[in-house]
Amino acid sequence: MTDAIEARLAELGLTLPDAPAPAANYVPFVQTGAQIYVSGQLPTGPDGLIKGKLGDDLDAQAGAEAAKYCALALLSQARKAAGGDLSRVRVVKLVGFVNSTADFGDQPKVVNGASDLMVNVLGENGRHARSAVSAASLPFGVAVEIEGIFELL
Repeated sequence: MTDAIEARLAELGLTLPDAPAPAANYVPFVQTGAQIYVSGQLPTGPDGLIKGKLGDDLDAQAGAEAAKYCALALLSQARKAAGGDLSRVRVVKLVGFVNSTADFGDQPKVVNGASDLMVNVLGENGRHARSAVSAASLPFGVAVEIEGIFELL
């Protein structure tokens, strides 16, 4: 990882966790050519998994905070795929799944937590295409799950 990216993380008061191990029978990422497909990452904060349902016991701001932790896990996987050098990585697309009630409509605000972090950390290489969709439930009752596609530069 370059000094500039490390400095940005430090300015934001963040550190990248170790790349999380998969929770079932899949791999955390697959590289094909210059593309890296990262499996869905769950929000693990300082106190463990961030659980809850948006529109019920969590609001959009709490969901965005959970999405930020998903983004940190995504970056950890991308860093591992890039041999430890995030300066070689560009975010292509994020897909965010938001555990939300049927009447909750702020999924984009929730996934902004991940999108904002990518741009804040990687600058222009963090800008990406994106989807933000509702899910009736997610593994372990987490608030959000985000998968990503990255490109090695």
